[in-house]
Amino acid sequence: MRRPPPRPTPRARRTMRELPGAWLQKACRLLVLVCALHLSAVLFYYLAGSAPGPRWSPEPAPRGPAAPSPRTAPPPPPNASQPCPEPSPRLVGPLRVEFSLTVNLKKVEEENPDVREGGRHTPKDCKALQKVAIIIPFRNRDEHLKYWLYYLHPILQRQQLDYGVYVINQGGEETFNRAKLLNIGFVEALKEYDYDCFVFSDVDLIPMDDRNTYKCYDQPRHLSVSMDKFGFRLPYNQYFGGVSALSKEQFQKINGFPNNYWGWGGEDDDIYNRLVFKGMGISRPDAAIGKCRMIRHSRDNKNEPNPQRFNKIAHTKETMNSDGLNTLSYTVVNTERFPLYTKITVAVGSPKS
Repeated sequence: MRRPPPRPTPRARRTMRELPGAWLQKACRLLVLVCALHLSAVLFYYLAGSAPGPRWSPEPAPRGPAAPSPRTAPPPPPNASQPCPEPSPRLVGPLRVEFSLTVNLKKVEEENPDVREGGRHTPKDCKALQKVAIIIPFRNRDEHLKYWLYYLHPILQRQQLDYGVYVINQGGEETFNRAKLLNIGFVEALKEYDYDCFVFSDVDLIPMDDRNTYKCYDQPRHLSVSMDKFGFRLPYNQYFGGVSALSKEQFQKINGFPNNYWGWGGEDDDIYNRLVFKGMGISRPDAAIGKCRMIRHSRDNKNEPNPQRFNKIAHTKETMNSDGLNTLSYTVVNTERFPLYTKITVAVGSPKS
């Protein structure tokens, strides 16, 4: 039979009773020591100003305009000596053009504070790439001129042009002579400023897209290529009427425009012939950008169709060197500088019998 296990001695029984309490006491002492060490480390880093982990403290509210972030450089100030970008970043593209509203020129002045007396404007934040004189042949079209000024000044400013607007008014009651008025505008504008580009514009044509920039190119530029009058199509390939742009050198090369087209029609084709005979081509914007609207109106008195126009067009090559800038004759009757344009009234003579 099995023997019962030996009974522990009194000392062994006492040690067995004390063993759980001793281990528990040691474990507690160790835990207290670890906590003390951790607390000491945290206190040390805090007092040293470099406590572990991210630190954040609220900043006082600024008392003026917020200072720029050190990681983002402030935009540079406008520099009028730097060339304006091309194309202008201010263009908006297609425009809505309506002629049903009533235009108040005083309000147009207020809405265009950067336009100086005489219809002059120069960009403030950059140097314009061209100095453009806009020449408008004129007589008895005050209502049309209001619309032109209302729409064109904002467009020309967005195009960042250094420009001036010259309305060349034919005085008297003689038959209208559009091309001669354009020649006069060229000469008179150069007396005021060193323009290097000339835009010749009828007063009743408004562009429908400001990307159609009123400036000069390497070749003479036809700007009104897509008129509502013609169903937004070019009526024929040689058409150069409405609005066109020529540099100073291009204009002088063709001896300007003819002076002997009295009445409506013909001078545009004569101008086209002059360009071709001098070896120049025609540049145009595409049909979408070149869209423009015409203010509808009846035929002006003393501007009836010119019955001699077809015969004159047929002889451009023989007459262009003896009819133009080198034979221009006129008299300035009056010069008026309005807030939005300069009006020059001239006497142009009468047709030769």
